[in-house]
Amino acid sequence: MWCIQTINSEYRDRMYDVLNLYEEDYDPKKPLICLDEKPKQLLKDKRMSIPMKPGNSERYDYEYVRNGTANIFIAVEFKAGKRVTQVTESRKMTDFAQFVKILVTEKYPKAEVIQLVTDNLNIHKEKSFYETFSEEEAKTILDKIEFHYTPKHASWLNAAEIEINVMDIECTGRRIGNMETLTHEVDAWTKRRNEQEKKIEWKFTRKNADEKMSKYYVK
Repeated sequence: MWCIQTINSEYRDRMYDVLNLYEEDYDPKKPLICLDEKPKQLLKDKRMSIPMKPGNSERYDYEYVRNGTANIFIAVEFKAGKRVTQVTESRKMTDFAQFVKILVTEKYPKAEVIQLVTDNLNIHKEKSFYETFSEEEAKTILDKIEFHYTPKHASWLNAAEIEINVMDIECTGRRIGNMETLTHEVDAWTKRRNEQEKKIEWKFTRKNADEKMSKYYVK
């Protein structure tokens, strides 16, 4: 929010759109899902660490070995306490399209439409599906998706960023050396959060926005 200088009509319209969605009652037929990605650098310890034990935290050397990078997709239906994650080697159009297909066909097959909140990253577009699937399959998937974009420079309006912060604190904010371990750890964290039905209590409303940010509105 610190980078806001002026808020034009497009910014305000998109902000209101997202905040209005957040205030709607939960509807399982039209799940509200916030999607974002988390890049993760894979780092291996150069020297074997000393495991944690009673009275002492884990000890590890400051030196490490770079072992490439990975990407973590996360889609959170925060009103229902559900999330879907996937670890991928890259963050390309095809990766995004394949992940959304999982949401549509496997995780929410009975939904009439998925209200999908994303930021303005270039892969978060309909083009990604036509680059990945046949025209017919792309259209079938897109017919079940209703895109809602946060304003530019306002990805903080995407509740998925809160879930990613929790994931970092509880799971990924440490050295992880390879894709296999990262996938296992993220899957276990996701399973635990879903079993506990952990929700996000979103409190920032359209009324709050007008009270706090109206001085930036373009008249």
